[in-house]
Amino acid sequence: MKVILVQDVKSLGKKGDIVNVSDGYARNMLLPKKLGVEANAKNMNDLKLAKAHDAKVAAEQLARAEQLKVQLENSQVTVSIKVGEGGRTFGSVSAKEIADAVKEQLGIEIDKKKLQLENPIRELGTATVLLKLHTKVTASLKVAVKEA
Repeated sequence: MKVILVQDVKSLGKKGDIVNVSDGYARNMLLPKKLGVEANAKNMNDLKLAKAHDAKVAAEQLARAEQLKVQLENSQVTVSIKVGEGGRTFGSVSAKEIADAVKEQLGIEIDKKKLQLENPIRELGTATVLLKLHTKVTASLKVAVKEA
């Protein structure tokens, strides 16, 4: 019997896959536990429409990420930090502070987890920070660190 998987099933397939299983396995395991549905014409059409919808949503997300990348790469954010004698800084600029500065200065909501800082910024000047906006889109943002 052919079955369309509704959820990932270990050692059988992923969600949306069409698998051929024995009638007993489908009738006693997959269908009652709502792990799959029978692969008839209606369900095949529903699967096709769902995949088309998912592809459209993914394309829209990619386009939004590309748009945001252009907007971020053409701008700069200023963050202030306390500085002591001899130009030594107290502490560092964290991803949360950069995300808050982007929201405050540019009006763009960015998750701090998307910022890719190898090390916290500890010196004055301009630094470039990478942002992972999408699996295929990475933007660079200029962060100017000045004395508070």
